[in-house]
Amino acid sequence: MTFGFASSSAASLSTSASAVSASRLLEPAEWAAAGIPLLRNPREVVSGLHARHHPKPSTAIVAVLDPDERLCASASFTRRPAPADGWMFRNALLAQLRRVIPHDLRRRTPVRTAVLLYCREGDARWTEEDGAWMWGLRDACTLHGLRCGAYITLTHDGWQVLGEGRGGRRPNADSVPEPFALSETPPLAPRTGGPVSEVLRRAAAR
Repeated sequence: MTFGFASSSAASLSTSASAVSASRLLEPAEWAAAGIPLLRNPREVVSGLHARHHPKPSTAIVAVLDPDERLCASASFTRRPAPADGWMFRNALLAQLRRVIPHDLRRRTPVRTAVLLYCREGDARWTEEDGAWMWGLRDACTLHGLRCGAYITLTHDGWQVLGEGRGGRRPNADSVPEPFALSETPPLAPRTGGPVSEVLRRAAAR
């Protein structure tokens, strides 16, 4: 009769792999202490990404914002069915960033900010999967010369900016995207002064 006991070396390897995987995630307290910049208008960002990408559960959207919180680039992809691992998430996010926007590694200080919206099942409470995405986003930003921005979950209950306590009921994982125009950043007002401004002023006065 034989028994299926794992050898001590195999058990130690398994334990060490689990420990490494567990270290590739960020707890909510670590994320809150990391100085992640707050979004001025998180609902506008969420609505804009929702309108552009129409996410369903297991969809990740990484977006790059300029200093005025205007969208520079974004990409979405579906998470593969595998255990949550920050290193794998980092590689996936970095591949998408490299595909849609040049890096800013030559800058001394990051100017643009990357945010991540992840559509998933469950409620808005933090999970280890969220912690792995946070770790992956922070590392991908470092390797691409970006500031690490907000991590947002989108569930059937609504959206939530983790670590900030801000959220809303719409959009959510089931809602129909708003008309695209409503999610666009309004055009900048024309500069005042100069001959062009004077011509516009006279035309408006007629």
